[in-house]
Amino acid sequence: MKVQILGTGCPKCKMLAERVGSAVSEAGLDCEVVKVTDINEIMAFGVMMTPALAIDGEVKSTGKLLSVDEIKELLQT
Repeated sequence: MKVQILGTGCPKCKMLAERVGSAVSEAGLDCEVVKVTDINEIMAFGVMMTPALAIDGEVKSTGKLLSVDEIKELLQT
């Protein structure tokens, strides 16, 4: 599973990255976590608000800082 954090590096984007790390660890999943900071790549996903979260190339959340539990739920579906 590939998890992508889409954001330019703002504080919320960094916090989302930390929470994704915690969620992956707590869920015991083997995931590749990638930070996408290039604005052109982010826009290619159709994302206009960051932070955003994509799982296996599919955008699951935009413009909101998800909790660890919300991220775990997305990872396990």
